[in-house]
Amino acid sequence: MLSIGKQLSAEQRIEKAVVSIMGNDRYVALAGVLMIGDRKVTDDVPTACTNGRDEMYGRAFVDNLSDSELRFLILHECYHKLYRHLTTWQHLYNKDANLANQACDYNINGKLVDENQDGFATMPDGGLYSDRFRSGDGWHDSAHIFNTLSQERDSDDNAGQQGNTGFDEHDWDGAQELTASEQEELERNIAEAVRQGALIAGKLGTGGNRNIDELLEPQINWREVLREFITTTCAGSDYSTWRRPNRRFVSSGVYMPSGISEQVDELVVAIDTSGSIGTRELTLFLSEIKSVCDNVHPESVRVLYWDAQVQGDEKYERHELDNLVKSTKPVGGGGTDVECVPKYMQDNNISAQAVIVLTDGYLYGGWGNWSQPLLWCVLDNKSANPDVGQCVHIKSNNM
Repeated sequence: MLSIGKQLSAEQRIEKAVVSIMGNDRYVALAGVLMIGDRKVTDDVPTACTNGRDEMYGRAFVDNLSDSELRFLILHECYHKLYRHLTTWQHLYNKDANLANQACDYNINGKLVDENQDGFATMPDGGLYSDRFRSGDGWHDSAHIFNTLSQERDSDDNAGQQGNTGFDEHDWDGAQELTASEQEELERNIAEAVRQGALIAGKLGTGGNRNIDELLEPQINWREVLREFITTTCAGSDYSTWRRPNRRFVSSGVYMPSGISEQVDELVVAIDTSGSIGTRELTLFLSEIKSVCDNVHPESVRVLYWDAQVQGDEKYERHELDNLVKSTKPVGGGGTDVECVPKYMQDNNISAQAVIVLTDGYLYGGWGNWSQPLLWCVLDNKSANPDVGQCVHIKSNNM
C-alpha cells in the first residue's frame, strides 16, 4: 500500500477509490450505479457485502488492501448490484448457498479481471477466479456457472475451490428484507442509472463498457411472442371469418379470413427443471400461459417437467386451468437433455397442437426432433440458438 493510503481513514480511502473509478474511462457509465444506496464502513463485517442496494465494508479489511485492490472490491460490490444478483439468483441460494456465492463471484471476477489488464483494479487474495469462467468465453450468467459447479461436485470433478467462499460476503437475507416497493424502486433506479451512464459515456466518447452495453440491448417482449405463438398455432379452421383479417397476410396488403375453431387440442408446456429456473420465473411464465389460454380455450394443457428425462407429467383439462399455477409441482434437478421430451411424447402417444419449451438452453445434446409447432423460451442465455422451431430470449430481470 502507498504511504499516503495509511494516512487516510477507511472511509476516506473508499471515497477516493470511488472517485477514481468514476474518473476512469471504462467505468464512466457506472457512475449512477455507484451512487445508489448507502456505503458505510463498520467493524461488524469481516470483509465486505451488499444486499443489492447498500454496501458495507469491514474497516480492518479495507485497511489491509492496496488502492488497486480496494478499487476491485468496490467494483465487485457494484457489479453485484448492477446484475441484481441478490434478487435474480435467490432461488439458487435457496438450493445451495455456497455454490450460489461462488457462481456470482466467478461471474463478476471474470469480467473485472478481463477489464483491468492494465492493473487499475487487482483482485484481492482469496478471490474466486478461473480462466474457464472468463466473460468472453460464453459464461454470461451465474446460473450457467452454478449448474456447472453443481454437476462437477456431484461427479467429484470439482473446480478445486469448493470450500472457498471468496473475499466478500453476500447479504441474501438483507436483500429479501427489502419491501416490494423498495425492490421495485431499486430496479427502476439501476435501469435508469445504466441508461444515463451509457448516454454520458457516449457523449464523452470514452468507448463505453461492454457489460453495460449488454444490459442495454433491446429486449423482445416475450409475453407478446408467447401470446402470438399460442393464438396463431392454436387457432383452428373449422370455419372462417372476415371480421378478423389473417395477420400473416395483412402486411402484404392482402386481406384473408382467419380461421376460427370451437375446439383447440392439447397444448404441451415442457419446462427445464435442471436447476437454473427459479420459482419466480416459473410462476410468471405459467401465469402468462394460463392468461393466454383463457382466450384460446385449449381442451387441455399438459405440463412436462424434464432434466435428463421427463420427471413429471401433469395434465390440466380446460375447467382445471384456473388451478394450474397453484397446483403444479415441479420435479427434477439432474442433467439437461431436451431430446427426452419429444421421445416421451412419442412413446406415450401425446399428440399436441403446439409445444412450448422453457429452458436455459445449456443442453447436453441436441435440440431434439419435433413434429409439432414449437416455441423455445430461453432464459438468460443469449448464445443459445435452437436449430428447430421459433425462439425468444428472456432475461430473468425483465420478467
